Amino acid sequence: MNPAAFAAGVVRWQRSHGRSGLPWQGTRDPYRVWLSEVMLQQTQVATVIDYYGCFVARFPDVRALAAAPLDDVLALWSGLGHYSRARNLHRCAQAVVAQHGGRFPPSSAALAELPGIGRSTAAAIAAFCHGERAAILDGNVKRVLARCSGFAGDLAQAAPQRELWALAESLLPEHDIDIYTQGLMDLGATLCTLRAPDCARCPLKRGCVAHAQGRPEDYPLKSRRAKRGRRSHALLWLRRGERHFLVQRESRGVWAGLWSLPEHESVDALQRYTAGWRGEGRWQPTIEHALTHFDWTLQVLAWQWPARAQPPAALPAGRWVTTAEALAMGLPAPLRVLLSR
Repeated sequence: MNPAAFAAGVVRWQRSHGRSGLPWQGTRDPYRVWLSEVMLQQTQVATVIDYYGCFVARFPDVRALAAAPLDDVLALWSGLGHYSRARNLHRCAQAVVAQHGGRFPPSSAALAELPGIGRSTAAAIAAFCHGERAAILDGNVKRVLARCSGFAGDLAQAAPQRELWALAESLLPEHDIDIYTQGLMDLGATLCTLRAPDCARCPLKRGCVAHAQGRPEDYPLKSRRAKRGRRSHALLWLRRGERHFLVQRESRGVWAGLWSLPEHESVDALQRYTAGWRGEGRWQPTIEHALTHFDWTLQVLAWQWPARAQPPAALPAGRWVTTAEALAMGLPAPLRVLLSR
């Protein structure tokens, strides 16, 4: 690969065909660039746009985010998924305030020392905000570079990962690093996609090894694929008058730190738990929820407890909240839909 020709092709394409006008573009504010980069990890641009606007309106700068309760952050993140990003976002904001006086450090090396900021995200912030010649290597960029170079290394292994990082660094242009960086991201997101890449419109097709071989979908190679699992649990949707009973999940695991319905190991376990209760319970339509590494089947038992009766004595620690109060809390997306009915 000719580094100068490669970079020039990416920059030309970005200027004429790349995405522009997105709410986080056209700024050199590290806070806003960082926020957008974190939100865009494993999430489509169309989904992020509304969340980004709400987040900036509620937390206009890193100090406001650092000072907010984690529950408020999770509530605003609710529905965006991958909630560890929100927890790391909050931790990072607090570190920026405590360690750097509320100002993000300017170098990618210093940025990568902050909680939740990896090497690629640090490079993107430094490139967009300070013009640093730093290489990014997110999933989209890995795909573009692997296909163009015919990179045969297995990215499930550490050594090929290092080789691809070295390739990314060798291709960096002397100028227009922000445009080049955005161009690589946009190429991977819009043309050089995981399935059915649009090679006909790609500005790099003439020098692309994978295109010449006629098998771009074979790149990048990653042999170790996590086998998807399946889980099944039962949830108790307990209502008393106009209030719902919610519990906060543990700080680790699925939906960590979010508010949820009490969870039971199985339908049988939940039926044993509610045996002899007052009121009545009705099973709701099954919820099928896909997470990163497994599919989750959730059986929901809606139980209407008499409004004037004392609640069940054996309930775990939790809160009775109205629908409006519940929707203002950090709820997992499927339960937000359920409770808003």
